[in-house]
Amino acid sequence: MGRRQLDLVWRRRVAAAWWFAVAVVCGLVGSGSAGLLESNPGLAYNFYQKSCPNVDSIVRSVTWAQVAANPALPGRLLRLHFHDCFVQGCDASILLDNAGSEKTAGPNQSVGGYEVIDAIKTQLEQACPGVVSCADIVALAARDAVSYQFKASLWQVETGRRDGPVSLATNTGALPSPFAGFNGLLQSFANRGLNLTDLVALSGAHTIGKASCSSVTPRLYQGNTTSLDPLLDSAYAKTLMSSCPNPSPSSATVDLDVATPLKFDSGYYTNLQKKQGALASDAALTQNAAAAQMVADLTNPIKFYAAFSMSMKKMGRIDVLTGNKGNIRKQCRSAS
Repeated sequence: MGRRQLDLVWRRRVAAAWWFAVAVVCGLVGSGSAGLLESNPGLAYNFYQKSCPNVDSIVRSVTWAQVAANPALPGRLLRLHFHDCFVQGCDASILLDNAGSEKTAGPNQSVGGYEVIDAIKTQLEQACPGVVSCADIVALAARDAVSYQFKASLWQVETGRRDGPVSLATNTGALPSPFAGFNGLLQSFANRGLNLTDLVALSGAHTIGKASCSSVTPRLYQGNTTSLDPLLDSAYAKTLMSSCPNPSPSSATVDLDVATPLKFDSGYYTNLQKKQGALASDAALTQNAAAAQMVADLTNPIKFYAAFSMSMKKMGRIDVLTGNKGNIRKQCRSAS
């Protein structure tokens, strides 16, 4: 068996182990009482089975082709999904191009991946006109982009969302701040129906992607003086300073995961234990005993994959529009 075949076998085994862990954890959680986002809000697996049976293969094909050409896309599409759901629910409002839309807000200036959503929507409109929502495309594309390295879907995505008609930059205050302390983060997640486990698990998305230097430099400098956050490893701080000098260009970025920035793995949590989290909000997870224990647990990749899968499913249910609410856009950037 050649090296490429061995690599494919390994990826499939990892994916299989992930799904086994998810099944076990879901069985344990399922015996408890249902919380705000534990119950199904009108979504379903295979929602488009009759109306657009090839939706999954179309989304996966377009997404994987684009990720193969641009390895930075998984981080961008995952962040796009997060920033959509946390503002006014998973309704694709972040995609709209109207004046004063969510896109124009400061926290969304560095969000990307819109061109992938456009490409997917174009193909789906050819195959199934007016059927698949942009909100579902965002959720599916995020999953498929992350799954590309494993060549297998790493979590299930419920579908049936509809698109929202309103997008306002003034609504983006609901997004968790990169400067937030632990209590602020926990409250931001609680406001969206998510708990401590979700906070720690979904923060693991920072195992890929980049942060703007403006989100990092307050941990490195005060005015013209170097002033390091005591929660930063000094050697790692020097790495950050090399990417984010004082002052930094507005377009400057830094990898969120110093070790494996393009690999979706549990290395993020190992980094946190070494004081190598790029953002203050990353370091905050080590300042609470319960969260720090979860960080230690999620250094195990199978535990991380299982927890992330469950929390992504919950996040994908936030304030979704279903049934007759919202609409199905023909173009994801326009509400009409």
